[in-house]
Order: sequence, then C-alpha cells, then structure tokens
Amino acid sequence: MNLFQASAQNYGLVWSDEFDNPVINSANWTLETGTGQNGWGNNELQNYTNRPVNAVVQNGELQIIAKKENFGGSAYTSARLKTQNKKSWKYGKVEARMKLPIGQGLWPAFWMLGQNIGQVGWPQCGEIDIMERINNEAQVHGTIHWNDNGHVSYGGTKPVNGALYHTYSVEWTSTGIRWLLDGVQYWIANTTNSVNGTDEFHKSFFVLLNLAVGGDWPGSPNASTVFPDTLHVDYVRVYQAVTTSNGLSEQKEELQFFPNPASSQVTVLCSDEQIGKPYSIFNSTGACVLSGLLMDKSTTLKINRLPTGIYILDVQNNRKRRLVVLK
Repeated sequence: MNLFQASAQNYGLVWSDEFDNPVINSANWTLETGTGQNGWGNNELQNYTNRPVNAVVQNGELQIIAKKENFGGSAYTSARLKTQNKKSWKYGKVEARMKLPIGQGLWPAFWMLGQNIGQVGWPQCGEIDIMERINNEAQVHGTIHWNDNGHVSYGGTKPVNGALYHTYSVEWTSTGIRWLLDGVQYWIANTTNSVNGTDEFHKSFFVLLNLAVGGDWPGSPNASTVFPDTLHVDYVRVYQAVTTSNGLSEQKEELQFFPNPASSQVTVLCSDEQIGKPYSIFNSTGACVLSGLLMDKSTTLKINRLPTGIYILDVQNNRKRRLVVLK
C-alpha cells in the first residue's frame, strides 16, 4: 500500500447525466455494438447492441440489460456506452449511483479510458476502473491499468451489497487517485511525478458503462444465472476543482442544488457538517410541503408531487436558504 495521501479538493459540478429524459442522450453517449475483437479483449460472450431492450432510460435511470438470446452469432446481448469524442476530462471527481446485477458470469463496470486510445492503444492509454464486480462476489474492485515496459495493474476491493444502490467514485488529481464507496475512501494510488511510469494518468479520459456476460475473469454463466438482469444507473456526475483567477482553490458553497430549475427531483449537495441535518421545503406562502434528513453529501429529493412554483429549501444550522425553482 502506498503511503501517499491525496490533498483535499473543493469540487464543482462540470457535467452530469441525470437520465431525466425519455431517451439516451446522444450528445453524451455512444452505444458501441458488436462482439469486439476477441470478445472485447476478454473473450466475453455478449453481443452489444443499441436496442432499447438492452439500454433504455426508464424511471429516471439508465438501465443496461443483459439478455440470454441468440443475436448475431452470440448467445447473449447487452449494452456498452461511452463518452469518447464527446466528453472527456483531465482530473476531477467522477461518480455514479448504481445498483448492480448479481449472477455467475455477469460483469458490470463503470470505468474510464484515455482519450488517446485510438493513437497509442491499450494499456498505453491508461485505464481507471471506478467499479467492477463479477459473479456473486460481495465486493467491488477499483483498479488502474497502465504500461510500464508491459501491462501493469494496481487496485483494491471493498465489501458491498451490490443489490442496493451505492455511490461509486474516484477522486483523481495530479498526485493520485482515490476510490470511494458512498463517500468513504477504501483505496489509493500514487501518480505523483508519473511515479512507476504512470504518465498515462495525467491526460484526458472518457467514461464507459457496460454490463458484460462471461469472459476470462468471471467465467461463463451457468444454470443459476438469471436472465434478463440489469445494471441500474441513477446518475453519472463529473466534478472538477474550483479555482479563482489567481489559481487558488475557491471555497465551495455549503449547500448546492442540481438541477435548478428542477423537474421531478432535485439533488442537494452539502458539506460534511450538514449530513444528518433536517431539511424543510417551504412554498411561497410559507407552508412546509416536504421535510426529512440529508443522509449523504448527495441527497436526491423526489419532488414530482409538488406543483410548479418557487420553493425555499432550509437546512438546520445553515445560515443561507436556497431557492428551488420547479418547472
């Protein structure tokens, strides 16, 4: 284990897909199709398609669905989405809230590849696996892959009940990468001054989401594997360090909303001190129409039952109230 410790960062949201629209946003995502070379390099068994039966936005989330069916010479279908040549970033906090499928031979992944993969290939482009889980494991994996006179990898695991929704994140800076589960760090890698040949991790990366079936790592499905099964993705968000004109970090506001104006839901981003604090939403007459507790740094409030209007969100012990505008 490296003794490296990442310094604290103040992050601001720079991009997200909340999957609020009825279709997959083609400005954000490309759906890769086919069986890939050597089963996407891992002898995987699925044929990736761009059909709604394999990838669909439903109930405010992206659903990637693996099916057992004959298609294009394969016995299984699924989907693989990427932001390559549409959205890429150098450093930041990248996270998704997801519920994972469970079953022998299933391999959900939330990961990143270097934007220059088309020019230099893999592993020279670098790979950041934010979350992978195989089969029925009660843990997830966080790993980096790169080239240092050959393929090198480094990573760790964290116990988790993947059948429940959790937030999987990395915080990636010029000095290292930290993996977090529900905001709590469980692994760290040092990339300071490209130590151990890690210069790949100082360039732009794009995001991928996929659900593979079979492959060298998980092995094949068996009679216990239930199809269809689904990778549920509530949102994907990218934050980057907030800086001022003099290059210094700017203090992030204690309370933020996204999106604002909102529609069926609004996400409250709060400080550590506000986790567990009560919140109340008041309408324009001063009546409290919704209340609860902020249970995490990122708490999603379901507001689809509230009529269109302007509301005020008040958090206990917070000096400032914020306006929430509903469409």
